[in-house]
Amino acid sequence: MKKIVFKGCFLMSFFAVVSLLNSCSTIKELEYNVTENPLQMHADDVTLQINGKFVEKGLNAKAVAEVTPLFVCNDGTEIAFQTEIFQGPKAAGNGKVVPKEGTSFSYSSTIPYQKCMEEGIVKVRVVAKKGKKEEEMFTDKIADGTIITPYLLKLDDQVISAKDAFQRITSHETEAVINFNKGQATVKSSELKDQDIVDLMAFVLDATTNPRHELKSVNVSSYASPEGEVDKNENLAKDRAESAKSALVKKMKKMKYEAGQADAFYTIDPKGEDWAGFKTEVEKTTHEDKELILRVLQMTTDLNKREQEIRNMAKTYTFLEKEVLPQLRRSQMTLSYDKVGYSDEELKDLSKTNPDTLNVEELLFTATLYDDLSEQLRVYNEALRLFPNDWRTANNVGCVQYLQGDLDAAGTSFEKASEASENETVNNNIGAVAHMKGDRERAMELFTSAGSSSETNYNLGLLKVQQGLYDEAVSNMGTNMTFNSALANLLSGDADAAAKSIDGSNAKDEAMSYYLKALIGARTNNSEMLMDNLKIAFEKDANLKAKAKRDREFIQFFENADFLAIF
Repeated sequence: MKKIVFKGCFLMSFFAVVSLLNSCSTIKELEYNVTENPLQMHADDVTLQINGKFVEKGLNAKAVAEVTPLFVCNDGTEIAFQTEIFQGPKAAGNGKVVPKEGTSFSYSSTIPYQKCMEEGIVKVRVVAKKGKKEEEMFTDKIADGTIITPYLLKLDDQVISAKDAFQRITSHETEAVINFNKGQATVKSSELKDQDIVDLMAFVLDATTNPRHELKSVNVSSYASPEGEVDKNENLAKDRAESAKSALVKKMKKMKYEAGQADAFYTIDPKGEDWAGFKTEVEKTTHEDKELILRVLQMTTDLNKREQEIRNMAKTYTFLEKEVLPQLRRSQMTLSYDKVGYSDEELKDLSKTNPDTLNVEELLFTATLYDDLSEQLRVYNEALRLFPNDWRTANNVGCVQYLQGDLDAAGTSFEKASEASENETVNNNIGAVAHMKGDRERAMELFTSAGSSSETNYNLGLLKVQQGLYDEAVSNMGTNMTFNSALANLLSGDADAAAKSIDGSNAKDEAMSYYLKALIGARTNNSEMLMDNLKIAFEKDANLKAKAKRDREFIQFFENADFLAIF
């Protein structure tokens, strides 16, 4: 422990150093220890902690001592910590009583950091009182101040761009149906003239020269109406599938589409009796026996018995034969094809010449094809103009504005996105703007409601640094390697992780990154690391010399010749 030397008439000495001055008792030595020296700023506050001891007869039994530590800035400003009052056992007052045999004490006081506190010292003022007599005394320096390394934090809150659902190649289907006569599997020429068949073949013909369409396959599902023997109907359905396929192959030959003539292009899928289709068609009707027919379907599982019960409704069955069953005697042909979207260059060109032809997914994707922020903003603004109700458009406009440093514009865009859809992504982004503008309270509220994305967790880590919760900050920042994550690791006491993080960051060649590595050297007493990195930091930014001269991180080197030589 260190000792404070006092001279006065009311306080006894500490630890056996007692002398007389003008026949007065004096307090010559006070044993003390400042827990953190130099003082440090955490969460915008500075805390002074002192552990000390009053020895036997250290305080006159009738005396009162008002003890006030003072931070004295280099510019002369005095900032008082909390006053602590001690008194002898026979003194009147509400101070802490110091018995004759002495006592240990602990002192702690926290005050808001002020800018001038970066350079200064701590002294102690003692006002000793006994009766009507009063004496004021000051100690020499008991501590230096102040390390303000947490203020190296450079806010770089991360915003989140909304993802597009762009797919350059999408799968589609188009259908046509061939109907058959009862009990027949022959394709009627009239069926091939129906509009759905005509349209199907026209589509195939166009696809043979259209680079946007890539034909994949045809599935032929065929059915028989549920009447007659089940086995016979299963064979009939298969025959209808083969007939429909043959008819399509002939059409493909006429248009000289070779792929459409190969067996591999077709899948045959005979379904047999179409009871599901039967139920669907019945439900569409308004026939008086509609509910009765549906009950038979529901309650009778035996297919032959089910058919017989329906046949027994003579009048109803006549209706079914005319209105329902013909629809079930069919082959359903499903052509599968891929639609090939625009190339990257086509998308970029259209975004300039004819953006109205692009859908929202294409526009959102096109913006990502540009590295230039102004070009990204141009495309996102087009998306916002055309699709203002899609929250992603305004959100992504805001992201670019944020990266361009226009916080006001970004905030407006994010709020617009929130009006369209309040969600975790938008909450994170609004929180980032609030944090950058200094509103930590709102930022914390928004980040807390924004889920647990890596971006939001990182942003919370920045707030944790400002709150002095460095271990939590490191946990929140996860695997991010940035200047700030390195700073958080250093403040939490992990110098190795701090060095690794700064070396892996995009900011590793910046002046402040070398300065931070110099701080790592100072905290690990690695003078070589300190000097080497401080030299490079000064070469990159000479203004850092003035900062280093007053930075209490380097106080133990302030009189070191090698340290002084690099300035």
